[in-house]
Formats: sequence, C-alpha cells, structure tokens
Amino acid sequence: MTIDEILSGFENGQFSKEDVKKLLTPDGTEDMGFARLDIGRQQRQGFPEVVFCSGKKDEYLLEILKKLYELNGEVLGTRASKEQYEFLKKELPMLQFDEESGILKIEKEDKKHIGKVVVCTAGTADIPVAKEAVEVASFMGANVVSLFDVGVSGIHRLFNNMSVFDDASCVITVAGMEGALASIVAGLVKCPVIATPTSIGYGASFNGLSALLTMLNSCANGIATVNIDNGYGAGVLASQINRQTYENKPLQ
Repeated sequence: MTIDEILSGFENGQFSKEDVKKLLTPDGTEDMGFARLDIGRQQRQGFPEVVFCSGKKDEYLLEILKKLYELNGEVLGTRASKEQYEFLKKELPMLQFDEESGILKIEKEDKKHIGKVVVCTAGTADIPVAKEAVEVASFMGANVVSLFDVGVSGIHRLFNNMSVFDDASCVITVAGMEGALASIVAGLVKCPVIATPTSIGYGASFNGLSALLTMLNSCANGIATVNIDNGYGAGVLASQINRQTYENKPLQ
C-alpha cells in the first residue's frame, strides 16, 4: 500500500487517524488480542503480511483475514485446508481457494504484473509445492510461467523447452528424490535459480533431506536453496529478485 493509498483511505473514511499512524510506522502492529498483525510490513518490504493458515483456529483465521483485507484491499493465506475455506467463504464470499497448493486469496483485479519468473518441476508429484510458489510469486506481482515434469529421468523434456527461460529474472526449480534438477538448470541459464526440495521420494530420500543436501552441495553457480516443501519461501524470494531486476533494468 502506497502513502497515497493510505492518505486516500483516510480521506474517504476507510482508515482512522490511528490506522494511518500504524500504517506509516515501520514497526506498526495491530493488536487483536490473539494475534499481533504486522501491518507495517508492506512499507518496509513491499509486500503485506501473509497468513500461515494451518493449525489456526477458524474464528481467529477469519478475523485476521478480514483485518488484512480491510487494510490492504487483498489478502493471501498459505497451507489452508478445504475445511477452512468452507468456513471462511461464508463471510468472505470473494475468497478464492486452490486446493492443490493450499492457497487462499483475495486479489486486486487491476494488479500490475511485471518481469518473468519460471517455475519448473522434476515430476508431477512436485506440483503442489510448485503451485504454492506460482501463486505466491504471481500474487506479489510477477508474471509467472510454469514448466512441469521435466526431471532428469527424461532430461530431453527440459532441453526441448529451453526457450521458456528466455528473459526470466529467476527460475524456481522444484524437485524431490535426489533433487538434481536445480543443478542442471543452474548450469544452463543466466539468471539466479531458487532450488526447492520436496519431500517426494522413496525411503532413502528421507522425506526431502536427500534433495535438500544435493541442492545445498551443488557445484553449479547462482543457486539459493530454500527449505523442504517451502514453495512459499521460493515464491517470495523469486518475486523480490524479479522486482529488483525489473525496476533496475535499463530502458530499451
């Protein structure tokens, strides 16, 4: 939310004087008793607070989402269940839900999307984590392109689609098993690669630990690795890289 939007909200009665003071203060918070919302995050980091839904009491989650939507005109929640969505939509009928990724959102219709982020997976079992990254990066203003099921067991599938990476500001690679896809992609593209291990695999993959260690030990350049199944973290990092790349790109 920009300063102009905050001031406009004050003028039309959307925000009180106290709301404006909190929104314009970098460490501004909203104490709800059961939660302390970081409503100054957008001023500090460029994106408002995102809600981790799993494990939250339904009534608490509803009040948090309502407050963030009131302040920002949109809201994003991660790791939500279908049951949570069914409860929330009774009071937030505009809420959208993607069951595969667990993403809840109310998004501004006129949002501008910039740059280009590519999200690719080794297999179809990795898609839920990848879609979390897609939804988050898109919500945070990036143009996102998906390339699924191009893992090392049939690496020609990746080579046949290399044009997808043209002009990308960064790439998110999502893989379980041994997690080799990140190293291969990073050796072929000229932008940063965000390696995202998943818990997909047989016993010796140790619920994603094998993929995580492969990605951390990669000899390819330009790789940053997030935690196991952390599509959200990958999406946020990608959107930050994309924003900086786009904003600092020389005019043609």
